[in-house]
Amino acid sequence: MKNKILKTTAIAMALSIGVAQAAEYKASTAEGPIKIVNLNAMENQVKENMEKGAFGYIRGGAEDENNLRANTKAFDKKYIMPRALQGIEFSDLDLKTEFLGIKLDTPIIQAPMAAQGLAHQQGEVATAKGMAKAGSIFSLSTYGNKTIKEVADAKPGYPFFFQLYMSKNDAFNEYILSQAKQYGAKGIIMTIDSSVGGYREDDVKNNFQFPLGFANLEAFAKISDDKSKTGKGAGISEIYAQAKQAFTPADIQYVKKMSGLPVIVKGIESPEDADTAIKAGADAIWVSNHGGRQLDSAPATIDVLPAIAKVVNKRVPIVFDSGVRRGSHVFKALASGADVVAIGRPILYGLNLGGAEGVNSVIQQLNKELKINMMLGGAKTVKDIQATQLYTDADFK
Repeated sequence: MKNKILKTTAIAMALSIGVAQAAEYKASTAEGPIKIVNLNAMENQVKENMEKGAFGYIRGGAEDENNLRANTKAFDKKYIMPRALQGIEFSDLDLKTEFLGIKLDTPIIQAPMAAQGLAHQQGEVATAKGMAKAGSIFSLSTYGNKTIKEVADAKPGYPFFFQLYMSKNDAFNEYILSQAKQYGAKGIIMTIDSSVGGYREDDVKNNFQFPLGFANLEAFAKISDDKSKTGKGAGISEIYAQAKQAFTPADIQYVKKMSGLPVIVKGIESPEDADTAIKAGADAIWVSNHGGRQLDSAPATIDVLPAIAKVVNKRVPIVFDSGVRRGSHVFKALASGADVVAIGRPILYGLNLGGAEGVNSVIQQLNKELKINMMLGGAKTVKDIQATQLYTDADFK
């Protein structure tokens, strides 16, 4: 009888260990340059290489995903006029630019994205290294799987931004902004379009809950009596429920005062919001619909960019994201009023397939395509692209 009990106990223990091991999230450890034909083709590769719920969380959009598709499709409505007789050699093409005083080797930066540990074991640390190699800017999310210090230590001296999801707890806001300043962030990306999470059906179907904790939330929990969710075992709706919802212009002033850093207001899709943000002290405007993950009935970002740029009227620089998958898209965004263009999901796909080198490969693919479009469109520099007139079907009638 005793042996039977011991055997039963051993089996139960083995089963429990097996369950624990099965539940442990295994992210990619791939490292090295990746061959890219185009960014869209990467999605299926990553789908085969990532846990279903994690892939659904990264790839998915809101509701019927109309906005997700429209973000990319809308670029097709704008044309670049081929220009010859410009006396430009391909070797003369120059992608260098700057943003908020930061010199860049490319006008393509990385959009902040949460939970990069889903894509790769090194998560945000690898992405930061990849973006540094590309001569660009990394942006760390409040909901990253690595701390601000870990990212700052990844490539000392290289610029990075910190994306703030304001909390309902001001103690957390003050803590995280002080950390950003202490470890050298060059600016705060204040996200205002996520007062509630969009209805993302992939997450519902997969019953997705984060398998990893958010490092900055966990760090704050250790030094406070805050009992908020810290990521692991929570769904995105639970995380957003802890975030601030009722934004006002005064919040921009609050973040500027608390951080002492430039504030980039992200999630702008209306000219009115852009003007309000600038008057409240925003140092830059980030035109974005969160990659089609929030309001499914929203317009594509490239469709609203010209009107926003007109209202901004060069008072502050403009960042643009959502739907960018080609070098031609980067060209069209710059020609429509953007100063730099941010990339989201493709960066995570490169991270999954090749770690830091994979991230760099994504930027270099876009740089290659952008240069071809510059050569054929008669633009030698980023400023030349910004001075380029785009055309629509109406111009040819």
